[in-house]
Amino acid sequence: MKTLLALTLGFSMLSCAQVYKMGPESEVQPGVPQGKLTRHVLPPGKIYQGVPHNYQIYVPAQYSASKPAPFMIFLDGSGAAGQGQRVPTVLDNLIAKGDVPPLIGIFVDPGVLPAVSDSAQSRYNRIFEYDNVSPMFASFLETELIPEIAKSYNLSKDPNDHAIEGVSTGAVGAFVAAWERPDLFRRVLSFIGTFVSMKGADSFPAIIRRTEPKPLRVFLQAGKNDHIGEGQPFGVFYGGSWPMQNQLMYEALQFSGYDVKFELGTEGHNMKHGAAIMPDALRWLWRDYGKPIEVHEPAALNKKDWEPRGQVYSIVSAAKRWEQVGSNHGEITALATAPDGRVFYSNTDTIFSADASGKEAPFKVTGGATALRMGADGRLYASQTGRRRVVSYGAGPDEKIVAEGVIATDLVLTSKNAIYYVDPATHTVGLIDASGQKRNVLNNPAISLMTSVGLTPDQAMLIVGDRDRRFQWSYQIMPDGGIANGEPFFRVDLWEASATSDMRAIASDSIGQIYFATPLGIQYCEQNGRCAGIVNKPTSAPVRAMAFGGQELDYLYVASGNAVYRRPVKIKGSAAWSVVKPPQPPL
Repeated sequence: MKTLLALTLGFSMLSCAQVYKMGPESEVQPGVPQGKLTRHVLPPGKIYQGVPHNYQIYVPAQYSASKPAPFMIFLDGSGAAGQGQRVPTVLDNLIAKGDVPPLIGIFVDPGVLPAVSDSAQSRYNRIFEYDNVSPMFASFLETELIPEIAKSYNLSKDPNDHAIEGVSTGAVGAFVAAWERPDLFRRVLSFIGTFVSMKGADSFPAIIRRTEPKPLRVFLQAGKNDHIGEGQPFGVFYGGSWPMQNQLMYEALQFSGYDVKFELGTEGHNMKHGAAIMPDALRWLWRDYGKPIEVHEPAALNKKDWEPRGQVYSIVSAAKRWEQVGSNHGEITALATAPDGRVFYSNTDTIFSADASGKEAPFKVTGGATALRMGADGRLYASQTGRRRVVSYGAGPDEKIVAEGVIATDLVLTSKNAIYYVDPATHTVGLIDASGQKRNVLNNPAISLMTSVGLTPDQAMLIVGDRDRRFQWSYQIMPDGGIANGEPFFRVDLWEASATSDMRAIASDSIGQIYFATPLGIQYCEQNGRCAGIVNKPTSAPVRAMAFGGQELDYLYVASGNAVYRRPVKIKGSAAWSVVKPPQPPL
């Protein structure tokens, strides 16, 4: 009875909608310079083929071509520029007061693919463009819309000068554009956001909590009566509850330390509340303009009730970012670290080395190395798939053939110098023992694209990676070196833009967490198989190789694109020469 009464009272409170009206800052004010609003059509491009886009450009009276101008993109642009929201007028007034910088407003409408005849219906792209939880729409803005406008106006290239706004599904489009491309947008304004279960946006609260924060500032608005009906206080739509999902978004962003604000009004799925608070929302979004938007660790970090288990800031620090090691050398295909702090990395024909200070030198011309690992014996091991062999190098660097007739896309060494390697063409894991004898220890067609291999810190389990599928396998290493008792044990998250895991590298730390390099970032899983967090990659390019290094194994090294990067970490990694029994895993 108490529960029913609480629900009834809760619904009656939700039903009492407040009256929202636009204020003076949404009205034309005498003496305030007015910007110019012009209409344009963006012809069809490569991303949305055959689809033109209507857009309007607001240029403030204070614009000067001599200085790069900040800009803000408004999705469903006709609505934002129209009388229901009056954003150009709001910008006039806020710019005149100095509350926002003299920014260029870009009001773009979703595309429509025209029908080929009067008897056919056009295809409306709004849901496809805005509700697509991938970088596709951000790429459209970056490569097609923004460059077209930059032909006429001097647009700033600083992401701190770029903001994006959206309403409903447009709010999802705005958030996704910034989430996927924080190097393009740093400020997000979301009204009545559709972060519900329709095309994947409902997953964001969980992903935000696990992912290392990005340099974003986010303003969220929602309505208590949004898709709420009498007798349905928890939502009338199959996708879920609009106010609840926005609340979850806010909680996740706040949990992770973002600069975020949430305004919950009493309206439904409309812009009455949003239009009324538009001036304050823009003022908050652009406050302290000139200062970069930076990542800060959560205020609750290490305080009472903070639970460190699995937290991304238990692994990395916000103040200690990725730094490049050495020079660019074309695509880096492999890397390995040594006990003395050196790192070795290879492109298509040469292995390079860099010491702990970052000083770089060529190490060996090889004709190509697809995998590198440092052995406990102090030698550097390399897979040369083109020559179908595994070799090793001493300090000389002398080259010694370890095994021939081997195609290995990745390999890993134990403390006893046994080598496990993967051959994706045959779905096999091979073993080369310390005497150089080789044999197959696994043939598993269920592992669709077997391209990576790793070890737990106690070297008791072999981790076999599947680049196609989300589950990564764990096998027990038997006394004779064989492997058994395999399970698809670790579950990684998939990037929306890819149908596969695209997992390319494996590493482990001393407490038994396993690290997987994926398009989403470097996902790390607890011993129990749950992926707890995602460390951001140093670049947008794939991470092709990964290892812990430094004399204390307290740096994470990755090969991404044309270079190698490293980052200090709060834990210690594992290596062939460092065998550690991890603690019992949390359950």
